Amino acid sequence: MPRFSIDPITRRRWQRFRRTRRAYYSLWGMVVLYLIGLCANFLANDRPLVVRYEGNWYFPVFAYYPGTAFGGDLHTRVDYKDLAQEPRFAETKGNYMIFPPLPFGPNENIPPADIDAGKTIQVSFFREPQVASVDLNEELEIRRAQTPEFFFGGSSFREIRGQPLGDYWMVGDDFKAAVRQRFANQAAPAQTIIATNASGEQIELAFSPFEPWDRAPNVVRVILREAGVAGNYQTTSFDEAGEAATALPPIWNDLAEADQQRVREAAADRFRSLVPDVYVTVEGAPYRVRFSREDVAYPFRPTDAHPMGLDNAGRDVLARILYALRISLNFGFVLVAATMIVGTIIGGLQGYSAGWVDLVGQRLIEIWESLPFLYVIILLGSVFGQSFGLLLLVYAVFNWIGISYYMRGEFLKLRKQPFIEAARVMGIPPIKIMWRHMLPNSLVPLITFFPFSLVGAISVLTALDYLGFGLPPPTPSWGELLSQAQDAPHAWWLILYPSLVLFFVLLLTVFVGEGIRSAFDPRVASRIE
Repeated sequence: MPRFSIDPITRRRWQRFRRTRRAYYSLWGMVVLYLIGLCANFLANDRPLVVRYEGNWYFPVFAYYPGTAFGGDLHTRVDYKDLAQEPRFAETKGNYMIFPPLPFGPNENIPPADIDAGKTIQVSFFREPQVASVDLNEELEIRRAQTPEFFFGGSSFREIRGQPLGDYWMVGDDFKAAVRQRFANQAAPAQTIIATNASGEQIELAFSPFEPWDRAPNVVRVILREAGVAGNYQTTSFDEAGEAATALPPIWNDLAEADQQRVREAAADRFRSLVPDVYVTVEGAPYRVRFSREDVAYPFRPTDAHPMGLDNAGRDVLARILYALRISLNFGFVLVAATMIVGTIIGGLQGYSAGWVDLVGQRLIEIWESLPFLYVIILLGSVFGQSFGLLLLVYAVFNWIGISYYMRGEFLKLRKQPFIEAARVMGIPPIKIMWRHMLPNSLVPLITFFPFSLVGAISVLTALDYLGFGLPPPTPSWGELLSQAQDAPHAWWLILYPSLVLFFVLLLTVFVGEGIRSAFDPRVASRIE
């Protein structure tokens, strides 16, 4: 049995790669990410890993079972989450099923009723400011008033009629100037002025915008508004049964029983339709009660059950990102391997043959390179439909050109080396010379360009999916999530999470590529003495 051993040059290159800590740890990061992607079925799936039913074991994550296997009447696909709730499964002792850590599939549409949001009504009590109005003459005496009791110590209009406003509220020169400007029949903007009384309480005195009339007004109307209550509110939540889902605020105990009942009924009605605000009075102060509910509409924000939110079809974003990770890395690895094989064969034949083969080959490659890749993708996708295989094939037949240039150069350099000429003289077939003697000495471009080609492949797949020319729906894809985010700019989770995963995958791959390039750099291992 042949003994496997690493030659000293490769060992030194590996040691140089390990010394580049950033590249070494990035390599392990890529390995972990790839393993996570490969295990996506066991991490996020709407099918259970194991089902124990009437003493038998089932493994739906690996195999398909019809409904008749679990006591159903039809040979259709089993909805295991519904099955777990059915009496024939739930009421039999010993039956159970174990789901993956994230019990949602990448193409599973989550019903809005299953979203753990919008199951309570938020009830907010907003303190409304007291408002009154007074009409003043030029001596600032009150001529008319509407609901003045709160601002004048409980006095009615009859009691304050003819009294100067200054006897109750201290007004400044800015207030007097605003009044004089209106009595002078001059245009004036809307103004709000703060006034205080002897107890230090403050109110807002508001003027409406004024336009000159045919004659000067006899009175000027001033709006009195309670100051310092804007933004004061208390909240609580009620469930559909009318019970408080959170702690009741202090204002609740001060409400009359009739008002409490009105609030409960309005909260219950809000589960079915929109309801108007309710106005209540607590200790003489008015409150406006608003009922709000977070209605579930896709795309929906992250919740406890869906930490990365849901997309525009109600699918779990985390599950789709995990499956997209596997698809992107597999696509990248297969594509880069295919393009390197094709590029090595064509470039190697050109370099080894040289002469007219190389000349004609270069011209044909230049013609092929001039074809527009994106147009070809669109055309073939329209004719044959979008698919993983078609996308891989089309991209592969265009992506090998770059690596063929490097392999052609390597083979052109090696074909005149003494050991190659000696092999020819010995009559060794060209295929064997290329495979056993030239290819092992031309691997540096393949190894050093592999990570960067992988970055390009993943980026192209994401870009094509974003443009709608990539993988067919509903295939999980980072680009498809980013495309959804363009239509729903408020859905920040559709931008942030796919972008972060894409960024880290590309960053780790670039770090690995830098480490490999540094390890294969001959200048690092040589010095001039």
